[in-house]
Amino acid sequence: MMTIHKEGRSLLLYLLVILIAANIGIRHFFPSVALAADITLLLSGVLFLLVLQFFRRPKIKVCQDEQCVLAPADGKVVVIENTYEDEYFKEERKQVSIFMSPLNVHNNRFPISGLVKMFKYHAGKYLVAWHPKASTENERTTMVIERENGVEVLVRQIAGAMARRIRWYVEEGDTAEQGNEFGFIKFGSRVDIFLPKDAKVVVDLQQKTKGGKTIIARLPE
Repeated sequence: MMTIHKEGRSLLLYLLVILIAANIGIRHFFPSVALAADITLLLSGVLFLLVLQFFRRPKIKVCQDEQCVLAPADGKVVVIENTYEDEYFKEERKQVSIFMSPLNVHNNRFPISGLVKMFKYHAGKYLVAWHPKASTENERTTMVIERENGVEVLVRQIAGAMARRIRWYVEEGDTAEQGNEFGFIKFGSRVDIFLPKDAKVVVDLQQKTKGGKTIIARLPE
């Protein structure tokens, strides 16, 4: 079953009104140019459907597993590497990054269950999402989830060149439930996950992921 995400309902309504007005205006002011009216109607329909599919919100069945890290978003794996995380951990971690194109579902889901130990919003630039500096210079949020056994995973929402609005529905101290929605990024973006060095990554570069379903790594006991 598919629904429309709450982040898109107002935008879709405004867009529909604008497109209807544009089509009425074309037919009123250029009644003799039938081709222009037909082209405007066709382009309006295509544009509305593209925006509509961007805000789709499919219902999924989450298979929770405390030893697994689930993909926080639909998209494609663009980074798997050991890297120094300098905002919270101040040490080397395994990083997995998922790029979301405008055609992907853009709601973000908790990759693990636990306590939201830290959450912070950062204003920033709008470099393309795959830019090496996007993780540290773009508009972004940083969230750290701690499992009961003390294992911590950092999740970072990153705005891209097209994405100009990050939404989140979580605060420090909240309980994260694996697979539940915690945020949304509009129009193309990226999510970084920083895992313990002894976590076992089970996805490959360029592999497509489904938020709340694809297992991207297995955590240590």
